[in-house]
Amino acid sequence: MTAVLHSPSEAPIASQRTLAGGIVGLGLAGGIMVPNMQSHPGLRLAAAAEPCDATRSRFEGETNVPAFSSIEDMLREATLDFVYIATPHQYHRAHAVVAANNGKHVIVEKPMALSLKDCDEMIAAAAANHVQLLVGHTHSFDPAVMRIRELIVSGAVGRPVSVSMWNYTDFLYRPRRAEELDTAAGGGIMFNQIPHQVDIARMIVGAPVRSVRAATSRLDSARQTEGGCSAFIDFENGATATIAYSGYDRFDSDELHDWVSEGGYVKAAAHGRSRRALRSCSSATEEEERRRATFGYGAGISVGPPPHQPHFGLMIVSCERADLRQSSGGIWIYDDEGARYLGIEARTWRPGRGDVLEELRRAIIDAVPPIHDGAFGRGTVEASLALLRSAIERREIFLNERRSG
Repeated sequence: MTAVLHSPSEAPIASQRTLAGGIVGLGLAGGIMVPNMQSHPGLRLAAAAEPCDATRSRFEGETNVPAFSSIEDMLREATLDFVYIATPHQYHRAHAVVAANNGKHVIVEKPMALSLKDCDEMIAAAAANHVQLLVGHTHSFDPAVMRIRELIVSGAVGRPVSVSMWNYTDFLYRPRRAEELDTAAGGGIMFNQIPHQVDIARMIVGAPVRSVRAATSRLDSARQTEGGCSAFIDFENGATATIAYSGYDRFDSDELHDWVSEGGYVKAAAHGRSRRALRSCSSATEEEERRRATFGYGAGISVGPPPHQPHFGLMIVSCERADLRQSSGGIWIYDDEGARYLGIEARTWRPGRGDVLEELRRAIIDAVPPIHDGAFGRGTVEASLALLRSAIERREIFLNERRSG
């Protein structure tokens, strides 16, 4: 990862051309990205691809933007500069490769893919076709995370020593498709939530992962995938990260974050509500339909700039000369002089998600090398797979296996 960071808050230059983008998949991630792409001053939403007829029809009626039943049809019919791939994990490789082979720049949702082989094929396709490949959205795009990294790179707080993260949510009890509860198909927290924490730690530390040790939990026989994880990550530069995640809808760590939600919106306490609501689903089909209605395109999810900063649970970063704590509005810095607060400037777009789009725009228009490129995304997949393997084998896993000999 390059040590030079560029602020994504700089406004696009008015004289520069507007980039036309297409969204592949109008579920939760794609649905949220629709208004973010529409509101970005340097981009234009030009097309979408979505297999669900009803969702596609609603999208066309509300946006007056053409939608197609497949990415192939969209690439053939629409004039696009880039595509945002928000399809289920198992399709990321195929969709990224076909987009790159058609000369389109690519943003692919996390996880980048489900295997390192797939990641390598995506990187190779982007390189062969001379297009940009970015991986997001993860919370390493959040302005507070990027600001912490900038403080470290500047030397103001010294080198990073440890990153501690805790997140307790209702993840496992939100309505799900069957594959989202199947680890082999990329379901559970190890592919959906842990990559956020791994990405954040890697962004802040700025060094390769040396080894990992993890333990996971499966506490619900009706939802047989990982719902909890405790992990230790050792980096090549001597820094470490500790991760705790639980998606069992009991304790909610936003209680310790001023009741500000992951997206930066004020929320009310609702312990166990998602568990209780799920009891009324009589079948997997009904649950999937509820998921589409609750989280898909047009579900009424807040999409504009929030009143507070997005986050992914509680985080404290210890450096040589200061401790840093992410808060609902910025960063608290604790050093020898006491505590002081560093606010985060407002974005004109939704922070985090809009910054994904801005990083791609700057890479295409301004030739600024992206931070979250294919190599960075591959590194997060490699670490996440190692964490899962560590939990299964109950041992430390070295990412360079020669170290374990």
